[in-house]
Amino acid sequence: MTQYSPRTSRNDEDEGLNWARIAGFTLVVAVHVAALMLLMAPVAPPTIAQEDTDVTRVVIIEPPPPPPPPPPPPPEPPPPQEIRQLAPPQPSPLPPPPEDPPVVFDDPSPIDTPAPPPAPPAPPAAQPDIAGGEVDASTRSQFPIQYPPAAARSGITGTVIVQVTYDASGRITDATIFRSSRNRDLDRAALQGVRRWTVNPGRRNGQAVGGVANVTVDFTL
Repeated sequence: MTQYSPRTSRNDEDEGLNWARIAGFTLVVAVHVAALMLLMAPVAPPTIAQEDTDVTRVVIIEPPPPPPPPPPPPPEPPPPQEIRQLAPPQPSPLPPPPEDPPVVFDDPSPIDTPAPPPAPPAPPAAQPDIAGGEVDASTRSQFPIQYPPAAARSGITGTVIVQVTYDASGRITDATIFRSSRNRDLDRAALQGVRRWTVNPGRRNGQAVGGVANVTVDFTL
């Protein structure tokens, strides 16, 4: 009997990959490429040793500012002034009070002025008192004495005694303040009112005679 042994043909070897050859070929190519790169690299000049150089470091330090000048000495206090003891002024003697001016009613004024010292009061009477005669009641009612409005608003009251001089016909020829109320408005109103009145004169031996009489006028609220 014939024994058969299988054999690989050459064609089969050629068709497979030979890794050993590939690796060898790659190594050869790499060596050639490295040699070519070394040949193409530039030649570096020889290194010159650097000489040691002494370096001096200069540090500029700004000088400190000069100290400020010392403050000027404080001014000397002024010398104490001598205090003179002044004697208290002596009070000058007061001048004597001026005399009260006489009451004048011709120039009316709203300001009250003090009247002169009153004369001794006449005896009071409920009705106007006329020595030697009496006031005509008709004229007294016809011409009543008006209360001054300013005195009435201020609540001022008082009594005025008017001295009248009348003739034989009973006409009042003169009237003056015999006793003041110390209020100028009341005194003026009494004078103006009484001067418009008439008097029933007294009689002597059956004849009418003139005379002087005091009329009391009361201002009350």
